[in-house]
Amino acid sequence: MSEKKDQPGVDRREFLKVGGSLTAGLLAGATMPAALAAEPAPKPDAAAMPTRNLGRTGHRVALFSLGGQAAIEQRDNEKVSVEIVERALDLGVNYIDTAAAYGRGLSQRYIGQVMKRRRHETFLATKTDDRTRDGSLRLLDESLKLLQTSQIDIWQLHHLTTWDDINQIFAKGGALEALVQAREQKMVRFLGITGHSNPDVLMEAMRRFPFDSILMAVNAADPHKLSFREKLLPLSVEREMAIIGMKIPSRGRLITTPNPQGPYWRDGLKPGTLSMKDALYYTLSLPVSTVIIGCDNVQQLEENVRLAREFTPLSDTQMAALTERTTPIADQALFFRRPA
Repeated sequence: MSEKKDQPGVDRREFLKVGGSLTAGLLAGATMPAALAAEPAPKPDAAAMPTRNLGRTGHRVALFSLGGQAAIEQRDNEKVSVEIVERALDLGVNYIDTAAAYGRGLSQRYIGQVMKRRRHETFLATKTDDRTRDGSLRLLDESLKLLQTSQIDIWQLHHLTTWDDINQIFAKGGALEALVQAREQKMVRFLGITGHSNPDVLMEAMRRFPFDSILMAVNAADPHKLSFREKLLPLSVEREMAIIGMKIPSRGRLITTPNPQGPYWRDGLKPGTLSMKDALYYTLSLPVSTVIIGCDNVQQLEENVRLAREFTPLSDTQMAALTERTTPIADQALFFRRPA
């Protein structure tokens, strides 16, 4: 892999003050924690993506990471999927996210075709959507086989949505027992949670267990409904977690044209109001470690990597303006948000 340029260190207060009054209160007078800070490289490679710390994991992660949906979960799409994964690694992507639920195993299978040869080049994350210990361990066994690896870097509880999810996961015989056992047996290295819907559910999970990572849906429309930026993001920063952003273009619903971000348009939806650059730079201007985006083809992947290479943080004024532009399409851009 080529040498990556590190993002310059940013004052934590300046980097997070867009998150609202709670964020400002948490960060006043503080510096960015080691889990998120990035030191400048003396002679960065102009062709490489900037990197940030992936929480407490010790991994330096590129700003853009590959999500295992879109093309990579489609039936009879192995050739395109493998090309995307191969090209991502060639371009310096060093974090790949998938899940047992994506394509009912197809995403893991396609990624595994590359991992059997290039596993050492990337940090690999997958998920269990089963809420029980035994069911999750069965899914982990399947994930290891499909991904053709002996160890997962981050194993995550998938899509925490309701209070029932919390009660089941943390009950006797619940999925958390599987995560802890898998880590003790070195089948996985780190443990995480993911969610799209309600920040309170995710915050409760974080209060009950010291997870290493969080994958959260946060885009430019976020402040309009059940904001993750307001409280969940500052709490994740405070705990020095690996913070991975997702739903950046909201499956195309947030951006102005369906290209180059895929065939996600639906009848009855309004055209989006942001460019892909706007959408990506908004989330990267928050204190996330990286963002994951699923791609439909190599062209999309290359465009996202190019944008990540050229990234510079947006000002508070610029970010507020982008959020204002999402007002007419906020409901469709936050289709995944709902009360617990």
